[in-house]
Amino acid sequence: MTDKYRTITSPAEASLTEKRSHFLAFAFPIASAGEAKALVKEFTKKYYDARHVCWAYMLGADRREFLSTDNGEPSGTAGKPILGQINSLELTNVIVLVVRYFGGIKLGTPGLIAAYKESARLALDAAEIVERHETRRITFTFPYLSMNDVMKAVKDPEITVLERNFDNACSLTLEIRADLAESLQDKLSDIPGVSFPD
Repeated sequence: MTDKYRTITSPAEASLTEKRSHFLAFAFPIASAGEAKALVKEFTKKYYDARHVCWAYMLGADRREFLSTDNGEPSGTAGKPILGQINSLELTNVIVLVVRYFGGIKLGTPGLIAAYKESARLALDAAEIVERHETRRITFTFPYLSMNDVMKAVKDPEITVLERNFDNACSLTLEIRADLAESLQDKLSDIPGVSFPD
């Protein structure tokens, strides 16, 4: 299993005009299907006067969770071409929405596929693409006497400390690359008094 993935850093947009139909394309980084659905709802409301709001998203480092819709366009002419552009760049944790204002001239199936594909490509071209790693959170407790050993074990540029509590009983919540999490847990387990809550 890979924990590396490619995604976009921030929202991007582009537009295309094809035979008087206007296509507005938007790409957003997302972390969940819930976030994707919220954006779809927001865009459907915002562009209520548009003929179609079509979209596709991809989630997870393994790129196995995805969904797309033609939103009233002929089957396979909008959602699939949008998803195809996400796939061709091997992106994930991203949604692309394409809003179409009908210009009075029918584009036909090949024309629609080309227009949605190009709109999605333009929005993704406008985005900054980065490589990231899946992360895991680790929370554990330890006695104050083990503080030095614990701090040595977690001193690593790949580890982000999210929460710390140094009292009689100390606790830390860390975020670390998923592929490094197990070896860190093993290292911490060797320190006296370290325990991981279920």
